[in-house]
Amino acid sequence: MIRSLLLITVVVLASGCSPWVKPYERENLADEIMDFNRDPIASNYLHHVYEAREGARGADGASGGGCGCN
Repeated sequence: MIRSLLLITVVVLASGCSPWVKPYERENLADEIMDFNRDPIASNYLHHVYEAREGARGADGASGGGCGCN
């Protein structure tokens, strides 16, 4: 019981110690494959359609009405 509690404590404490990302390593993190948005043109179009349909809802930062004429 004490060993498992000690192991859990060590794992929790060690998980907070993340390594510092060096400036020259940031290029690897900014790779295109790490992007959630694989197809930006299609994503922008779908976001525009969403804004047009949900124009009355608001709170998304878009202006205009639900007609899609913004």
